[in-house]
Amino acid sequence: AVSRLPVTTEDRTGYNRDSFRHWNAGLNPTDGCNTRAEVLISEAVTAPAVGARCALTGGSWWSYYDDQTVTSAGSLDIDHMVPLAEAWDSGASDWTPQRRESYANDQGQPSSLVAVTARSNRQKSDQDPAQWLPPAPDALCRYLSEWTATKLRWNLTADEAEQDRLFVL
Repeated sequence: AVSRLPVTTEDRTGYNRDSFRHWNAGLNPTDGCNTRAEVLISEAVTAPAVGARCALTGGSWWSYYDDQTVTSAGSLDIDHMVPLAEAWDSGASDWTPQRRESYANDQGQPSSLVAVTARSNRQKSDQDPAQWLPPAPDALCRYLSEWTATKLRWNLTADEAEQDRLFVL
């Protein structure tokens, strides 16, 4: 699958996170839950209680990046598998605002948005696999597979260093 990724030079010119409207009304606009909450609900190991205005209480989650169990939804971030800035660099700069919103809220592939510890997501930031990999050794294969699948799903490109890392691991 990695060999199917077009390799080009990436360009961050003009990137602004606000170009990607994220955490919209989610898959069910009438349930009061935004995309972030829907991902948390779907990825829960132990389901949280869903209260008024989609307030989540209780529950537990497993952050596979760092092999941590988390019992507070507020301690989790929803990671864009391929960060918004990386998507911009890789072709999303040419997309319509609607396509960027679809990307930022993509629940059509479970690995596009991943509930992980805030710490691991912030360490990753907007880096690609040439610059950052999950600290949990057992996470590498899954992470690289999901990264590649997301790039292919959205017809995004890779730069040379990124592709080299994807092939090596």
